[in-house]
Amino acid sequence: MGSSVRIVSLDPKPAHRVRYVNAGRRGRAESVFLPILFGEVDGLPRDVDALVLASDLQGVCASWRADGGNVLLGVHLVDELLELAEAGRLPYPERTGVVLAGDLFAAPGGDVRGATGDVRPVWTAFAEAFRWVVGVQGNHDQFGTVAEAARLRATDGVHLLDGELAALDGVTFGGVGEIIGDPRKPGRKEESELLAHLALIAEERPDVIVLHQGPPGRREQRGSDPVRDALAGFGGLVVCGHVHWDEPLFEPASGPQVLNVDSRVVVLQRA
Repeated sequence: MGSSVRIVSLDPKPAHRVRYVNAGRRGRAESVFLPILFGEVDGLPRDVDALVLASDLQGVCASWRADGGNVLLGVHLVDELLELAEAGRLPYPERTGVVLAGDLFAAPGGDVRGATGDVRPVWTAFAEAFRWVVGVQGNHDQFGTVAEAARLRATDGVHLLDGELAALDGVTFGGVGEIIGDPRKPGRKEESELLAHLALIAEERPDVIVLHQGPPGRREQRGSDPVRDALAGFGGLVVCGHVHWDEPLFEPASGPQVLNVDSRVVVLQRA
């Protein structure tokens, strides 16, 4: 294991936007856009041409279904990405891996801030369409009953991590889900538990660590100082979400690159 996966460029201008509905600050649904950014990365294995990375897809989109209901933004995003691939703007889906950093649920009307619910449809849609999907649980994500969550984890192409490693096509991913907080509340771990999991993962030196709650970057790039400290000595790529950064990439003089994909999609193609 090492730190071979490294972003070499990221265009800050969105190459594509997806319209969706989410909850505004006054409790009303509003129409907004999900930006899709393109960049280049070193270290992809021979059989993988691109990575699609996203988190905090907390919105809904109108569905083509006969009942006229909405679907989760993540489910709709799969269709949008497949259309881009058909148009030649993305590599073949069977040669593209997906990284999800949590918080993929929204209320059916998109009008409730911070709604919590079942995100299995998003994971399943990505797993069916792409080479594989790897990632972690956000603090607003649920996976059904214990048995239903186990079935999802056993699905071909699904790698939901929480203190584990997954070697996919020669790239090693580590992941720790949820956020620091009161474990009596959904989606939260005691600080000591989360940091212990993270320190053990970092010691294994995977290529990529996926978190929901990530470290800080520059002053305006907010994050968790304890998470940053637990990553000491890790030199790979960290993918996270939970809090929004206007500039998604942090590249320190030493330490890991940090890519924040809160409310955005980043497509990294082979450099």
